[in-house]
Amino acid sequence: MALGFPLLRSASMFALSRRQRRRVLVADLISTAVFPLAITGATAIVPDVTAQLPGAGALGPWIVLAYNGLFAAALLLAGATADRTARTRFFAIGNIVVAVTGVLSALAPDLMSLVALRVVAGVGAAMCAAGGSSMILAVYPPDERRRVYGYAGAVLGSSLALGPVVAQTLMAIGGWPLVFVAPAAVAGLAALATLGLPGLRSPEVPDNFDLAGAVLFGVTIAAAVTALGLGLGVGVPWWGPGVLVLVAAAGATGLVRVERRASDPAIPVDLLRIPAYRAYAVATGAFMGMLVVGLAALPQLGSAQSMGPGEAAVMLSLLTVPSTVLPLLAARLARRRARPLVTTALFACAVTALILQVTDQPAALLGAAGVIGLCLGLTEGVPDGQALKYVPSQRGGAGAALFSTTRMSLETLTLAAATGVMAALGPSSGMAVAGAVCLAAGVIVHQAVPLRDA
Repeated sequence: MALGFPLLRSASMFALSRRQRRRVLVADLISTAVFPLAITGATAIVPDVTAQLPGAGALGPWIVLAYNGLFAAALLLAGATADRTARTRFFAIGNIVVAVTGVLSALAPDLMSLVALRVVAGVGAAMCAAGGSSMILAVYPPDERRRVYGYAGAVLGSSLALGPVVAQTLMAIGGWPLVFVAPAAVAGLAALATLGLPGLRSPEVPDNFDLAGAVLFGVTIAAAVTALGLGLGVGVPWWGPGVLVLVAAAGATGLVRVERRASDPAIPVDLLRIPAYRAYAVATGAFMGMLVVGLAALPQLGSAQSMGPGEAAVMLSLLTVPSTVLPLLAARLARRRARPLVTTALFACAVTALILQVTDQPAALLGAAGVIGLCLGLTEGVPDGQALKYVPSQRGGAGAALFSTTRMSLETLTLAAATGVMAALGPSSGMAVAGAVCLAAGVIVHQAVPLRDA
């Protein structure tokens, strides 16, 4: 290993049978499939729900914002808690929360009740994500995590690609309530998959932790994510996001003060000192930013070129389908070529975005969607596996939560910046923003990760 950031190993790995480890992985993969549908489905049904349920129409966007904000806010606290409890039980409880709130959401009598349930669902989702990562990192050693996150990448990529189609199909079959019930059923299966598994509690991890820091971190992230979400909305008063930005700034200031004094800080700063961990977190955020901006900008460019429905469908398929079929191949390639694979994909995305600044012909759009889709598919799960191999098993929840928070923050910032630029200069400029982020991420990964440790 390279000097300066040695691979962190732990003697507290749980020695499970191969069958038990597979059950842990299967439970986590089932739960992972829920997240994209929970977001894309809720986004798709906002107009129908707002029209059918009593309540102020302004509450409609909060069906999505409340979930995203609380998911981001609770992630680090959930990770620290998962590391200090029986991991499988914590994970199962999170999935039960998601399942129950999903069923209740389908029966919500009004918009206010639905938004409140989405708040609780966001917390449950954070428990699922943090608990699942904590389980995986507690039973799989660092040298097997690339393969494991290859499977996770395949499931996540498939869910992202199929999420909008599944949501529309569910709405056609049973209306918007079914969009909540279906993920609830899947989450229930994930909880059932943990029955009979050991609790996976680490005895050497202290029960006490920096609660104040975790709460302040959550408040800061929730305020920032919600402010960006409101800023992307139409007709939102300027003072709404402005107040949340002030809350985020105040939370960040308080967080710095608390963390400086804490003997065991909530934020695992020792992981942040590892260049590869930081670099790969930035890389995965850049890839997700390119995906969400591409999903928004490429259809607009296609419409400007009078692209037909068939061509538009092909373009979106080229962008998303590779993430369903290539992640397992990506995991194999990453065994020896992780850094070249990630940096090449990031630079290719940047070059593709640059080409779209000079031409937006249908052939160019299809080619761009194909290149970006290939880059996303061949790196799905790779940065995760590379970064999380540095996380000691007894702190898997916190380490994975911090990684996910970094990814989510960069993705949200990229989308916010691209949306603002697109409103002023057009959709191709939004791709330029995402491309610039990919270029910066590629440079960071190239400089931070030695080739022999890639």
